[in-house]
Amino acid sequence: QVQLVESGGGLVQAGGSLRLSCAASGRFLSGYPVNWYRRAPGEQRELVASITPGGTLTYVDSVKGRFSISMDNAQNTVYLEMNSLKPEDTGIYSCNARLIIGPDMFADAWGQGTRVTVSS
Repeated sequence: QVQLVESGGGLVQAGGSLRLSCAASGRFLSGYPVNWYRRAPGEQRELVASITPGGTLTYVDSVKGRFSISMDNAQNTVYLEMNSLKPEDTGIYSCNARLIIGPDMFADAWGQGTRVTVSS
């Protein structure tokens, strides 16, 4: 079963930190990014950060310098370290990836999301 499971969300005061994890049921497909999205209340889903298995990193401008995405290929897990959190970082954070499910077979997967709430 293709699966992504996020964890690490919670309630934190502004200026605090959280570390989100996205654990995959299989290996990430080489050349395709693993993405962290967030959906703020009343807003559309926004791509926050991406990482490719080769190590290319991308961030939305609003989190540059505060968030850091990393990958542990041995554990099939991607992390999102979030520092200096702001109330506007509040939302449901979900990960998305393309996973290898067999010889020359892959599937796109989404996690169920983890809630992050930043109080002012």
